[in-house]
Amino acid sequence: MQQRTRSRPINLWLYLGVPVAVAVALLLLELTSIDMDIANLFFDPAAGQFIGRHSYLLETVMHDRVKQGVILLGLISLAAFGCSFFFKRLFGWRRELGCLVLALGLSTAFVTPLKKVTQVQCPWSLTQFGGTETYSKLLEHRPATDKPGLCWPGGHAATGFCLFGLFFMLRDRKPKLARAAFCLALVAGSTLGLGRMLQGAHFLSHNVWTAVFCWLIGLGSYYLVLYRRNPAQVPASEQRLA
Repeated sequence: MQQRTRSRPINLWLYLGVPVAVAVALLLLELTSIDMDIANLFFDPAAGQFIGRHSYLLETVMHDRVKQGVILLGLISLAAFGCSFFFKRLFGWRRELGCLVLALGLSTAFVTPLKKVTQVQCPWSLTQFGGTETYSKLLEHRPATDKPGLCWPGGHAATGFCLFGLFFMLRDRKPKLARAAFCLALVAGSTLGLGRMLQGAHFLSHNVWTAVFCWLIGLGSYYLVLYRRNPAQVPASEQRLA
């Protein structure tokens, strides 16, 4: 029988309240032009394109190679989870590995369906930046077009922010490593998102929304697979009914 690791207390006001507050702030920012203002900073009118549009570092290294690296991490995690049913050394980590596999899978799988539903245009496709499409915000009506947009939420940012799953996997057993994993996910997602903004592939809000979704998916996976309230956290009335 697999021994259960005692779950550390979790502050939902922090873990759930902060991302919800960020989501509300993003909705309020729909009333401003901040996305377009920031995108203008990365656009070179003289060249008629975004400053990172054809960057080898941004396109080949940060976009293609990093994505391949995260796919490899997902495959290794899945293989380790499968092996945990057969090798004793991995028995005790089975649930943690299952949580990681679930978080990584959902954090990357949700992007494409939402892109197809929302049909938000990329900055580089807009008339303001040399394209042919009309700009519309997330909650606005989409203008008629022969080529619907596929740019919300930020897909490549999810390549970094999906690593929040590592934080939740390690949270109860290795708190210090968990904090390092949180920083890694935050820096990786932000860096990859910024890279795509420099290329004109996304607005700032696209990437921040991705961070919110990936965090909530990681939190949900943790609650579903790993989190168990300690007896001291359970009210006496519930303990009597248990």
